[in-house]
Amino acid sequence: MFLPTTKNEARELGWNKLDVILVTGDSYIDSPYIGVAVIGKLLTSRGYRVGVIAQPDVNSPDDITRLGEPELFWGVSGGSVDSMVANYTASKKRRKQDDYTPGGVNDRRPDRAVIVYTNLIRRYYKNTKSIILGGIEASLRRVTQYDYWDDKLRRPILFDAKADYLLYGMAEKAIIELADKLKNRQPVNGVRGLCYISRDRKEDFVELPSYEACTRDRDTFTDMFRLFYDNNDPLTAKGLCQKTGDRYLVQNPPQPNPSERELDSYYELDYERDVHPGHKKAGKVRALDTIRFSITTHRGCYGECNFCAIAVHQGRTVISRSPRSILKEAEGFTKNKKFKGIIADVGGPTANMYGFECAKKLKSGVCTDKRCVYPQTCQTLKPNHLPLIELMKALRKIQGVNKVFVASGLRHDLVLDDERHGKEYLRQAACYHTSGQMKIAPEHTDDRVLALMGKSGTASLLEFKELFGRYSKQTGKRQFLTYYFIAAHPGCTDREMLELKQYASEKLSVSPEQVQIFTPAPSTWSSLMYYTEKNPFTGEKLFVEKSLSGRERQKRILTEKGGRPALKAPGRKSRPTSHRQHKAPRGKGKKFRR
Repeated sequence: MFLPTTKNEARELGWNKLDVILVTGDSYIDSPYIGVAVIGKLLTSRGYRVGVIAQPDVNSPDDITRLGEPELFWGVSGGSVDSMVANYTASKKRRKQDDYTPGGVNDRRPDRAVIVYTNLIRRYYKNTKSIILGGIEASLRRVTQYDYWDDKLRRPILFDAKADYLLYGMAEKAIIELADKLKNRQPVNGVRGLCYISRDRKEDFVELPSYEACTRDRDTFTDMFRLFYDNNDPLTAKGLCQKTGDRYLVQNPPQPNPSERELDSYYELDYERDVHPGHKKAGKVRALDTIRFSITTHRGCYGECNFCAIAVHQGRTVISRSPRSILKEAEGFTKNKKFKGIIADVGGPTANMYGFECAKKLKSGVCTDKRCVYPQTCQTLKPNHLPLIELMKALRKIQGVNKVFVASGLRHDLVLDDERHGKEYLRQAACYHTSGQMKIAPEHTDDRVLALMGKSGTASLLEFKELFGRYSKQTGKRQFLTYYFIAAHPGCTDREMLELKQYASEKLSVSPEQVQIFTPAPSTWSSLMYYTEKNPFTGEKLFVEKSLSGRERQKRILTEKGGRPALKAPGRKSRPTSHRQHKAPRGKGKKFRR
């Protein structure tokens, strides 16, 4: 069933009152890929009566009041993407299209949606029940963060949104614990994964530099971010507090990672895999084309790319679903009248991280002196693609399934680091699971820029390209690799972009098209570099292209057809002073979806 969006729909379920009302910046898509749907269905499975208000009109009381007030709490999310990222390009131009809005026109999600929706509730319900923030926009803005669109540091979002609590990360375990405590009128301040505002600091919590201190000194902000980043692992994190004005933001330690059984249960809830009927008259929701018949195999990513917020939101530990649960989901597709036999994607943040993790990390938490796959893959990790090979074979055998594609990006270095099964995985992916193009994200080819990105070098790239070409030829298919690159990352000048263009032409035999101008999203190392113009791991000064024209020029260097673009003087003279490869020891100075 769909969760009710009107009082009439609630009455049809026999509900005269709702316990929880969820407000979101997306249209209501009932899918395991949509955070509000997962949280809503999970709460419903535990006996709570939950309604949804999707993309409310912020200039009228009609939408926000149509379900009345909840008995327990409001849950507010900006949607599947931070609203500022959803509404503006990296060049700060207004986006015309929103894939989560009916009809595709970007006219329903307000800027800073979490703040706007909370104020909307307060406007019409003065003394209402608790308002709880969640989703990626709130999660990545829970402490002092650099905001690219304002070009300044912003306060923890609870101070601007005037909400009562914030649940960070994926939040399934936290939301159930919080709902149970509110129902039983028990104190909630001890819930793990919860943030709240207090007049007093927590004596046993780590105190971050204050918001005011961060705004006065950029090195202080770097110190703050390092402490924040280092306290995100459930096994090792301490509670945090940060003074803002005369009050404190308190962040409890994170919830434990879900077990395999718990993760399975979230994806086995009764999803309609469709847009709520109330949205359909307004037009097609394009996101549904991608997610309706796709399968999430795992969550989390140990890649820790410096420009990506996944490490802070989903976590650095990969948690995989059981093969049984995944196959059950695929078998369910075959009973859906709209299923045409094609599973569009089987993957996660990185498709080929399914089924293996570092045993040491699972027992003791993340390492403080090294990363899993940078600058090389750690020997303790032991990549193993065999579970994924067996899973994909089983999916192909399901009656009614004709094609199983992998549309999520791959880590090509992990494929080659798996000496036992990596090449066989690539062969099968090329033979059975590629829909014309396979996505990989080298991001750049200059070792110094890659070091700043936290990405491994190009040593494995050409070998991967040669193997993919060979396996594709063996299948008789005309298939291609799609390379994703980033322009204007901190430390990158026009010269590095020109060298990347030459490399792509001579070594990869492509003229890149999938090129993204770096967007300094909240709570990433790369955004910190952009703001401070320093390498946070070494303290060295960085060239950062901040002019919009210069950032666009870097992209044009890579995408324009024809001759060599002229280098501008700043790009020629302002290359970084040093780009040493480093292991980014987090104890010493140191990626949307939901």
